[in-house]
Amino acid sequence: MQKLLQVMAGLRHKETGCSWDQKQSFASLTPYVLEEAYEVVDAIEREDMQDLRSELGDLLFQVVFQAQIAQEKGLFDFDEISDAVADKLIRRHPHVFSDVTYANEAEQKQAWETLKAEERKAKSQLEEHKILSGVAKSLPALVHCEKIQDRAAQHGFDWPDVEPVYEKVLEELDEVKEAWQSGDQAHIEEEIGDLLLVAVNLARHMNVKPEQALKKSTDKFKRRFEYIENAVEASGREVKNCELDELDALWNEAKIAFKKT
Repeated sequence: MQKLLQVMAGLRHKETGCSWDQKQSFASLTPYVLEEAYEVVDAIEREDMQDLRSELGDLLFQVVFQAQIAQEKGLFDFDEISDAVADKLIRRHPHVFSDVTYANEAEQKQAWETLKAEERKAKSQLEEHKILSGVAKSLPALVHCEKIQDRAAQHGFDWPDVEPVYEKVLEELDEVKEAWQSGDQAHIEEEIGDLLLVAVNLARHMNVKPEQALKKSTDKFKRRFEYIENAVEASGREVKNCELDELDALWNEAKIAFKKT
């Protein structure tokens, strides 16, 4: 860790450092933080442990980079970051680091949420009574929506079971159709957003992570489409020149082919 911190300090050195690294700021590094986090997730999903080791290093470098900039500005340093997160983990796990016990996982989760709520109150008096404050807006939309709904549910604003959520999905789907028939693009966008929101709620109630579910379905779509593309290319044609009926038949072939694997 010390070696990495020293390398980072060298990269930012005003006289002998790298010109690109010297120019970076908190804001300019934001896209790289997000990119590296997604690459970590990708390596995990591919179960490529060698790549995961590399990507975790790249993500750690982004943390070290931000810490170095903060240290130069006299705000905080890497030790303060690591100390703070260690203290937070100890505070949020009294059942591990003290004599507190929980009856079950549900009680433990409730205690965790209570501790987080207390931390949010201490962090900003302006947000003291705002239940949904503190959820990062820069999260992927599905994750952000899920966390907002989880927060509301912790305070009793939630359906008691799956059935009414399922009915709400059907209701929102009808409203999308009505908006589409109206031809009002702004209204269509609004209703599509409502449909996505209630779909996230349905996923929550069925203990499914919507972000992961969508990624898996997108990957499945990609595999099936590539099956179609390969079949069409084998006949010396391009996908765009094929009739939809033929492509649909190939799609059904792809579904069967991938079910066997």
